[in-house]
Amino acid sequence: MTPSSTYRIQFTPDFTFADAEAVVDYLDALGAGALYASPLLEATPGSTHGYDVVDPTRARGELGGEPGRKSLAGALRAAGLGLVVDIVPNHMAVDDSPANPWWWSVLQHGRDSPYAGYFDIDWSSGKLLLPFAGSPADEQRHEHYDLVFWRRGNTELNYRRFFDITTLAGVRVEDPEVFEATHGEVLRWVAAGEVTGLRVDHPDGLADPGGYVRRLAERAGCWLVVEKILGVDEALPASWPVDGTTGYDALREVCGLFVDPAGEAAHTALAAELGVPVDFAAVEHECRELVASSILRAEVRRIAALVDHPDRALAEQAVAQVMVAFPVYRSYLPEGMDAWRAAVAAATCPAVRALDEQVRADPHGELATRIQQTSGMVVAKGTEDTAFYRFTRFIALNEVGGAPDRFGVPPAEFHTRAAAREAAAPTTMTALSTHDTKRSEDVRARLAVLAEIPDEFAAAVRRWTAAHPIDEPSLNLLAWQSLVGAWPITAERMAAYLDKAAKESKVRTTWVDHDEPFEAAVAAWPGEVLDGPVAGEVAEFATRIAGPGWSNALGQKLVQLTAPGVPDVYQGTELWDLSLVDPDNRRPVDYAVRRALLARLDTGWLPDVDDSGAAKLHVVRTALRLRRDRPELFRGYRPLPAVGTTERHAFAFERSGLVAVVTRLPVGLAAAGGWGDAELPLPAGTWTDVLTSRPAATRLADLLDHYPVALLVRGDQ
Repeated sequence: MTPSSTYRIQFTPDFTFADAEAVVDYLDALGAGALYASPLLEATPGSTHGYDVVDPTRARGELGGEPGRKSLAGALRAAGLGLVVDIVPNHMAVDDSPANPWWWSVLQHGRDSPYAGYFDIDWSSGKLLLPFAGSPADEQRHEHYDLVFWRRGNTELNYRRFFDITTLAGVRVEDPEVFEATHGEVLRWVAAGEVTGLRVDHPDGLADPGGYVRRLAERAGCWLVVEKILGVDEALPASWPVDGTTGYDALREVCGLFVDPAGEAAHTALAAELGVPVDFAAVEHECRELVASSILRAEVRRIAALVDHPDRALAEQAVAQVMVAFPVYRSYLPEGMDAWRAAVAAATCPAVRALDEQVRADPHGELATRIQQTSGMVVAKGTEDTAFYRFTRFIALNEVGGAPDRFGVPPAEFHTRAAAREAAAPTTMTALSTHDTKRSEDVRARLAVLAEIPDEFAAAVRRWTAAHPIDEPSLNLLAWQSLVGAWPITAERMAAYLDKAAKESKVRTTWVDHDEPFEAAVAAWPGEVLDGPVAGEVAEFATRIAGPGWSNALGQKLVQLTAPGVPDVYQGTELWDLSLVDPDNRRPVDYAVRRALLARLDTGWLPDVDDSGAAKLHVVRTALRLRRDRPELFRGYRPLPAVGTTERHAFAFERSGLVAVVTRLPVGLAAAGGWGDAELPLPAGTWTDVLTSRPAATRLADLLDHYPVALLVRGDQ
């Protein structure tokens, strides 16, 4: 069953099945179509995300176990809500303890363990190498594995892992026996009607993603989306029987719509003046090379050993160059051969010819499989987790699935892509905030305002930097943008964010090689700023952009909730949410506040657009209820252009008896004196703005006099 919408909840030991059951009535009142749950299987004790599964055969005990899960499922079903569950087929959590019974069996019995084939281990290299020892002095030899110093993992590891996380070991889900063992419990929930949709985490890490989703779709027969990050012009393989992605492609398009491309030159000039790199392609290439040669060196070496070439060093170089040059996260040979060709063409190593010939000769062979599995790791770690923290020219664009070198999304491009989504994947998920986004949707909406006032922001950054610089240009520019984007923010939250950003960028310090004095200076910076003389000026600047930021936030939310696709609302973002990257975005949600505001809205209250966020809740609940109660309105897609001197500031589209209208570039609109004579010619019929319950005016000055957005429904439908 395709949900009308989803509401993502992050389950933790502090937010259990019982806690979720207690808010089912709230989700129903909000208009959500389904609760979209983070992973629910047994995970590492204390895990706050659940992606570190240790036992896929049972519901997680810390969340309430099987009784709690069944009770929640029953409550959702009674309320008419679906349940979409996040599943993790690529990896399981491992260490040198008995927490994972399958892994522990492998440690005890080696190749003789019945689970030895469940994990992607290179047994040809000898005993299993466990890089969990704290120092060389702590290394130990047991019978079936060697416990070694953790620094040896990046170069000597002999099991596939999730990115560079040695405590997450790859699972051979391509084996039918392993598939059944790892999916049996969740599929039992689906068969019982307790789970109505599945979200597949990280399919790019699988040996055969296409084969996997075909098997899963056949067994589950429910709504199915994959966490596949697409390039700007990339499409899912046509052979995948899935409803679509988890929505990062839509995120880029929706957020980019509110960025003024006219601000690009000034932001580029500021970055260059401060010493921040401004050539994204060069930064990205450098970061991918760094990742391939360091934290993923073990994976490169394992792949190179499969290349039929006499010089192992050249084989390693060829493998690394091809993965670094991938134009997308990975190819799915023999589909997607264009991406493979492009990567090979960019490589200069003499051994690349042997690599290419071998892969083309057997696109399903081990070499082709492993290089495809690993290219996504190189791209993700090199681009998202390194380059996005170095290329800080304008961080509103530095988002998962984003394109920082494309300064915004023109309305015409959005219309084209939205129409294509409606035609090809109308039940794909769309998102603005997720547990993986670098910053929340409302932070990005506020940062988008900076594209309209680049000179003013540049002057402020120069003054602030002179008073309180961070001695690393990229981090310095990121810090000032983040501070005004997330304002007001505590020194503790800001320090934690900057610590992660500094380590991810790998410029002055890293997660494993620390520059302690630099880290101490970064940790002290937020307190110094917030207690220093520029704090008042920063607060004044943040207040100056808050109003336009709210306009952008309401606009992008309405677009996401009404455009083609199944919209997801990340927990808590029905009010303003100024979270930064995880774990900041996993803070507890105050549902009591949201319940009270929702109840007041149901009395007919029309809130002002202010810092309470009630106006956003009004937009969210109105759109979600409409999607749930009148699905026939959300079909088709047609641009609806405004006319007049300020027409560029209006963005609108029509579906089947529904029109969404939002304001773009609000600072420029205010500078022009408002809407003036601009109008929005409406299709025939009597239209009502369901946000204000008023007949819809065609003059934009009248239509958008209360809110910067309008949601129109035709009265004769």
